Amino acid sequence: MKVTPLKSIAPKLPNGILYGGDYNPEQWPEEIWLEDARLMRDAGVNLVSVAIFAWAKLEPRLGVFTFEWLDRIIDLLWKHDVSVCLATATASPPAWFSRAHPESLPVDESGVRMSIGSRQHYCPNSRAYRKASARLCIKLAARYAAHPAVALWHLNNEVGCHSHTCYCDTCASEFRAWLKNRYTTLEALNDSWGTAFWSQAYGEWDEIMPPRKMPTFRNPGQTLDYARFMSDSMRDIVVGEIAALRSVAPDAKVTTNGMNFHRPTDYQEWFKHVDIAAWDSYPDPAVGHSEICAAAFNHDLFRSVRGGQPFILMEQVTSQVNWRPTNVLKKPGQMRALSYQAVAHGADGVMFFQWRAAKAGAEKFHGAMVPHFGTKNSRVHAEVHELGAELKKLQPLLGARTCARVALIVSWENRWALELESKPMQFDYTSIVLAFYRVFWELNIAVDIVHPNQSLVGYDVVVAPALYQLSQNQSESLRSFVNGGGTLLMSYFSGVADERDHIWLGGYPALLQDVLGLAVEEWQPLPTGAKQTLQIEGEPTAIPCSEMCELVHLRGATALATYTNDFYAGRAALTKHEFGQGHAIYLATLPVHDYLVRWFQRLLDSRKINAPLPLAHGVEAMVRVGADEEFLFVINHEATPTTIDFTNWSGRDLITGEACAGSVALAPFGVHVVGRPIQSGRNSP
Repeated sequence: MKVTPLKSIAPKLPNGILYGGDYNPEQWPEEIWLEDARLMRDAGVNLVSVAIFAWAKLEPRLGVFTFEWLDRIIDLLWKHDVSVCLATATASPPAWFSRAHPESLPVDESGVRMSIGSRQHYCPNSRAYRKASARLCIKLAARYAAHPAVALWHLNNEVGCHSHTCYCDTCASEFRAWLKNRYTTLEALNDSWGTAFWSQAYGEWDEIMPPRKMPTFRNPGQTLDYARFMSDSMRDIVVGEIAALRSVAPDAKVTTNGMNFHRPTDYQEWFKHVDIAAWDSYPDPAVGHSEICAAAFNHDLFRSVRGGQPFILMEQVTSQVNWRPTNVLKKPGQMRALSYQAVAHGADGVMFFQWRAAKAGAEKFHGAMVPHFGTKNSRVHAEVHELGAELKKLQPLLGARTCARVALIVSWENRWALELESKPMQFDYTSIVLAFYRVFWELNIAVDIVHPNQSLVGYDVVVAPALYQLSQNQSESLRSFVNGGGTLLMSYFSGVADERDHIWLGGYPALLQDVLGLAVEEWQPLPTGAKQTLQIEGEPTAIPCSEMCELVHLRGATALATYTNDFYAGRAALTKHEFGQGHAIYLATLPVHDYLVRWFQRLLDSRKINAPLPLAHGVEAMVRVGADEEFLFVINHEATPTTIDFTNWSGRDLITGEACAGSVALAPFGVHVVGRPIQSGRNSP
């Protein structure tokens, strides 16, 4: 198995699992800095992100740079064995910049220009902002690229978190330039946007505007292209900062922190440009398993955006956040369990926001590694200290990979297209994707998150939930996968439109009717409270379903389930069709979760895809595979103890050093990380 330790990508990174968080020394008097450095070393911290929001401190006036304080803190950290992920500090322009360039402030769809006093108050296409950001990056790189402490560069911060669309005149001009590059001619644009509808044809490029506030539905093609354009614009902020850094330091290694499956930002495209993927995870402890499952999905997403390479959990919270209506605490041990969940899914770094809790500002009630209470007798800091000591023991698994035989097809462009207005119903793509992902998560089956353009070679099962937007090439890839012996599961409202959001005519999904052995004629959305059930052979009672019921014509497929109610009772709802050496399954509706779990279990059994261990509800298992050893993570997400049978996976626990064999206790929010040699002929999950 190929292993890729992050240190092989960024050689100046410290040895071991990366551990630390955002550090903001500019918020504190210098007499606290030495205490911080000592506490970090004692807690096992080996990497901190510095200067994320320090632009005003670094450049208090145009062209006046004050780096001396940053020199002192970086030197101090290095003396205490703490490396630095140095931020470009561009996430929040200083007040003097916004006053000098009021045109750089973003404009909403109604034409209202934003003000200063928050963060991310910049238009992503502002030329002044891009120029000032590049200048700051160059200055930082010239001064610090050679410093032994600076192991990694942190580009901007959570780009698009707050300011992810802008409708100013600069964006309008850049949008036209982007469209000219994409379409070349107005004829091609008019055809793509379907402007013959509602008399929307354009005769001059200057007639085209962003999709600002309008009387009713916006043009779908225009809105879809604006989502693409805005994602590209924000990506280009990151790419521009990389270019500025590398103009001075060609070997600079870079990352930026994503924010889960964030709608405006296409990370499958973005993270091609960085060296290491990173993201910020904040599951709500008040919600429970659905949030923990969503965190697992996003870990898999950020592992997958760089082809399975380990990623960094750049931010999480030790205790509680400050930005929800109600911010509950993580229970004792829960922070540790969620940290290990990240490592189990491929993280080689566990970081927090932030090191020391702020005493002023909008995030002063956000949890930290050093809370307002201090470190003595602090539950939070004690857990931070204990986790740091434990993570040092995980060095053997650095660079280990996840071996997934199941792929879940996910695409930002598909999401943008699916969630456009004027559909048969309002779709929430994330909830649809998670409805399927949750099944595999509960069954403890490893999953890769793949783009529909990616190769499907090596997978046994591919799941395509609501793949509304489907190109000719993508359909051929799916056809080849099934023909070669794979199992494809496709859900309702798939293969409906092309990449321009034009309908594929002749029944849906037109390009895959022969593969699926069916054609969809109509859609019946199910309003809230509406009841529909499925009759399934072998099930003693009817199975509830939700979301949508499609009216299917069978053209070779076999019906595995039929609807029981309304005028379409008796029509196929779940089908299976043999095609080539494989078979294709179609869900024309969404069966209740419990049935999906049972049904997927049978499907996985037929492909001999097994969980590493049989586990109770709420206990998660994942395997990472190294060059000659494999590592099983068992994580209890429940506040109650349980026992685990390690008969089929005996080995030594990296955390305790003790052997795991037979029945072993697992405490509330407990974790075991069990390593064993890879045996010849044994298939890892």
